[in-house]
Amino acid sequence: MDSLGPVYPPGHTALLLVDPYNDFLSEGGKFWPRLAEVAAGVDLLANLRRIRQAIRCARWPLFFVPHHRAMPNDFERWQHPTPWQQAMSQAQAFAMNSWGGQWHPDLTPGPGDTVAREHWGTNGFLGTDLDLLLKQQRISHVVVVGAIANTCIETTARHASELGYHVTLVTDATAALSHDAMFYAHEVNGPTFAHALLTTREFLARVPFTTDP
Repeated sequence: MDSLGPVYPPGHTALLLVDPYNDFLSEGGKFWPRLAEVAAGVDLLANLRRIRQAIRCARWPLFFVPHHRAMPNDFERWQHPTPWQQAMSQAQAFAMNSWGGQWHPDLTPGPGDTVAREHWGTNGFLGTDLDLLLKQQRISHVVVVGAIANTCIETTARHASELGYHVTLVTDATAALSHDAMFYAHEVNGPTFAHALLTTREFLARVPFTTDP
C-alpha cells in the first residue's frame, strides 16, 4: 500500500468499469434484487456516476470490461464450468440481445471510450484483449469499479497487479450479493494485491480539476 496515498500520472491512468449491465445495476435486472441492499448501503450508482463524470472532466481513458453475454447452451460441451458460470448460465444473465445484457443507461460507452472483448469467467483479462488495449495507450495505473466485488472486480484487479499495473479499488463503487462478501473482498483479500483501497470521496479528491459534491 502507498504510505502517502496513490499518485495518478496524467495520460497513464485509466478507469476499468466492469460489467455495468442492466441485469446487475438496474431495477428489474435479474441480479439486482440480490445486489440492491449492499448497493444502496454504499450508494453504488451515485458513486459510479460521480466517478464517470470526474474522469470525463479529467480526460482519463475509460475501459469497459464486459462479461460474456449469455446464450442458451453456452457450457453444453464444457467439462468443468464453475458453479458461478453454471448459475449465470441458468439465469441467462446478460442474455444476448436482451435488455438485461444492455449497459445501464447512465454507464454507456461514449466517444473515446474503449470496450474490451467479453470475458467468460471472472477475469477481465483472461482470453480478452484488455491487457493489449491498456498497453497500447501506455496505461500503468488502473482504477477498478463496477460489479461484483468478490468475483469479477477482485479477479480482474488481482490479475492486473500480477501483470504489473498499479491497482486501485474504490470500495463503495462496487457491490456484492452480501455484506460478508464485501467485507472479505475489501478488508481481507483486497489489501493483499491492491496498491490502494479508497472510497469514492477519497478517490475523487485525487482526480485533477474535480471536487466531490
